Parts: sequence; C-alpha cells; structure tokens
Amino acid sequence: MATLIRGKISNKLSNAATAVSNKSQAKVSGMFARMGFQAATDEEALGFAACDDLDYDHRQGMQMDILTSEEMGGEGTGDGDVMEGDSHYQRDGTGPPHSASKDGGPTNELTEVRPKITAWEAGWNVTNAIQGMFVLGLPYAILHGGYLGLFLIIFAAVVCCYTGKILIACLYEEDEDGQLVRVRDSYVDIANACCAPRFPSLGGHVVNVAQIIELVMTCILYVVVSGNLMYNSFPSMPISQKSWAILATAALLPCAFLKNLKAVSKFSLLCTLAHFVINVLVIAYCLSRAKDWAWDKVKFYIDVKKFPISIGIIVFSYTSQIFLPSLEGNMQKPSEFHCMMKWTHIAACILKGLFALVAYLTWADETKEVITDNLPGGIRAVVNIFLVAKALLSYPLPFFAAVEVLEKTFFQDGGRAYFPDCYGGDGRLKSWGLTLRCSLVVFTLLMAIYVPHFALLMGLTGSLTGAGLCFLLPSIFHLKLQWRKLQWHQVFFDVSIFVIGGICSISGFIHSLEGLIEAFRYNIED
Repeated sequence: MATLIRGKISNKLSNAATAVSNKSQAKVSGMFARMGFQAATDEEALGFAACDDLDYDHRQGMQMDILTSEEMGGEGTGDGDVMEGDSHYQRDGTGPPHSASKDGGPTNELTEVRPKITAWEAGWNVTNAIQGMFVLGLPYAILHGGYLGLFLIIFAAVVCCYTGKILIACLYEEDEDGQLVRVRDSYVDIANACCAPRFPSLGGHVVNVAQIIELVMTCILYVVVSGNLMYNSFPSMPISQKSWAILATAALLPCAFLKNLKAVSKFSLLCTLAHFVINVLVIAYCLSRAKDWAWDKVKFYIDVKKFPISIGIIVFSYTSQIFLPSLEGNMQKPSEFHCMMKWTHIAACILKGLFALVAYLTWADETKEVITDNLPGGIRAVVNIFLVAKALLSYPLPFFAAVEVLEKTFFQDGGRAYFPDCYGGDGRLKSWGLTLRCSLVVFTLLMAIYVPHFALLMGLTGSLTGAGLCFLLPSIFHLKLQWRKLQWHQVFFDVSIFVIGGICSISGFIHSLEGLIEAFRYNIED
C-alpha cells in the first residue's frame, strides 16, 4: 500500500513538473510573439537576435507588459490578439488600445496618451532646425566659394535628406513575415547595434559625445552672435563685444533652473515668425539695391584656404539628424516621413540659396560673417535687436538637450551612473545638479569671450560633428545594418558620401582651426 501511494505521489509530481515546463515554454513563446518574433532556431534565431537590439528602458517596458498580461490570465499564444508591444513597433503605428495599466489594474480611461504629430507638424520642426538664424552665415560662405558655394548648398540639402532617410531605415528590421518592425528608437540605439556584440556600448558613447559637442557649440554660437549683434548695433556705446556677451549670459542664467521646456516652447513659434520677418526685411533691402548688384564678384574659383570653412558652415546649417528618430517615431503616419524630408529640404535649399546669393550680390567683398552687420545703422539696430531676442530665446533648447544627455549619462543611468542622481525623491534639483547646469552656462560664456568668431566656430562645429552626424555615421550604419538588402547603387551612394564627407570634414576642421589660431594670435576681432 505504501509503495502504491508513493508511486501515485511520484506520478503527480512528475506530471506537475511537466505541466510547469510546458507552461514556461508557452510563456516564452508568447513573449517572442508579442515582440513580433517566432521561436526561431539556428540561423533564424541568430538573425532575429541581431535585430532585437532594443535599449534598456524598452526591454524593461516589454517585461512589465508580459508580467501584467500573465497576472491578468492571458497566455499570449495562439489567440490572435495583437499585444501592446505590437502597436509600438509596427511601422504604421496602428494597434488596439492598452488593455491594462502597468500596475496590473484595469484600464484607466484618463491615462495620458502621448499625442502624435502630423507630417506638416513634423515638417515644421525640421524647418525650424535647418532654417534657423545660422543662415546668416551663408553669404559669408559664398564670399569664399562663389558659385561652388551655391552648388554646395544644393548638394548638402540632397545628401542630408538622403542620410536622414537611411538613418530612419536603420531603425527597422524585417520580421519572418517580411513586415518592417521598429526595433530601435534612437541614434544611440543604431550606433550600439552596429558595434555589437564586441563593443555593445561604444557606438552610443561616440554619438553622445558628438551630440554634446554640437549642442554646446550651438549654445556658444548663440552667445557669440548676441554679443556681436549688440556691439555692431550700438558701436558708439563704450561697451565691448565681450561685455555684451556677459550681459547676454546673465539673462540666460535662469536656464539652469529649467525642468522642462513647456514655458520655453511657447516662444518657439514667435521666434520662428520673427526670424522669417527678419529674413524678409534683409532680402527686401537687398532687392532695393538690385541695380548695384555685383554679379562680376561671384567667382568660379575658390579660396583654397578659406573655402573648407564655408563647407562646415553650410553643413552645420542643415544638421537635423540628431532628433529625426524621435520625430519619426512620434508621427501619426511614419510612412509620410520620406515625403516630408524631401519637401522640407527642397524648400530649405531654395530659400538658403536665394538668401545667400542676394545678400552676397548686395555687399560683395564687404560681406561680413553675420550678414546683418552690413545693414545701415538704423535698420541694423532694429533687426539685430530682434535677432538677439531670438538667439536668447533659442538658447534654452540646445542647452536643455545637452543637460539631459549629461544627466542621463553620468547621473541617471541606473546602476551604471557615475554620480548620484541630480534629483531628490520629491523631484527637486539637488545642489550638484544645479552646479552642473550653472557650470555649463559659464562655460559657454567663457568660450564666447575668448573665441568670439561666429563663422569660424560655425565652420569648426560643422566640420567636426555636423559632417560626422549627417554624413559619416549614417552611411556607415546603413552599410552595416542593411548590407544584405542594399542594391549596388545604394552601396555606391553610401561609400561616396562617406569618402566625400570624410575629406570635407578633415579639411574643414583643419582650416577652421588654423583660422581660429590665426585670429587668436593676431587678436583679430569680427
């Protein structure tokens, strides 16, 4: 009897273990199904594992969705329902609403849903990025490049549009059904995927460094141009350009206390409209002097020493690749991204080319680094004051983005952070977080004081980080991640862009650096 009882107990335990094992396998299969995969083996498994290079936050989010669905009794296999993860990663952005909250409770109808933007709104954002106040330096590029400078304005628009599209293509991979699935969410994710598995985080560090350099240099340029514009607007006042830069920075110190950009974003449209009016005023003045245009001054030859600086200026005026992955991910119809990129860059190319040519024809060899400095005294003062206001209101955007990257990398990276979190449990900014922000503002001031050369700084930044983020990295990433699907002409384009971009980047960086050294050595003021 005892033997019989032991046998029954043994059988029940064995059956229970088998059931648990089968249930675990079913849950694993359900997890892969929700992520857009099947439980593939051998070569398929290796391929899909390479595609699934999601960042840490999204992996945690998917795990929470799986746990939530299991707690609610959903097995997730074979029921044909589309799970929460699918609506996030499908390219068309369609999918059912969430079935449960993160804490396992019922659906809350008041749950905040991130609003999607239309293609027009996305185009407006791209236009703000590539049609900013840095177009004021383009006539200076024509001064040293002539007709070739105009060609480069067109060429840079075509290449930046193309690299923006291939960068977005790197966010997607095909699943086993041949459908595009969004498996990456940012420039950093793409970079990490290219360096995996040997150096899984190297690419992200490179992109972050380039991004921080570009954002900080943009802040410096805003301070430089503010000091330059005010000094040239009121030359009779006993205030130097450096002093004006200090006054401008004093007005920017409240940026250190920013927690979000809600307050600043209210001025975004006003700034853009003001800049549009300024451009119209400058062009109108130039058209009023059309009979004196110096067509004979537009050269077919180039200044070999200074033209590479012009390349950096032109490239920097088109940089928008940093935020394109986030922008495309928030579009209502991501399939319209390519059309949006095409028309925004066509419009930018036409407007920039006309503005640069008309302004240069008006002042020819007298063209200055910031074209508004060529305007007559009365008009110059009014236009420059508006430009200074736009520069100061635009400063918080790149500043806040740079702070976010620094805080996420060094203070908020979970257990991998180098320093304690900048924020307390109540959400207040701690002392070292405020010190970091104030130090960044002061750093931009010091750079603006000691290197007050708008065009040279713009050319240096465009050659160093602009060319890297817009030309070099997208083409390399596209070749690495999409190699099996590329046609020969796509490979040719990517390789050509990388080679040409590399040559222009190195040449522009060297000549911009030489120009800065020369200006510093001989104390040359703008």
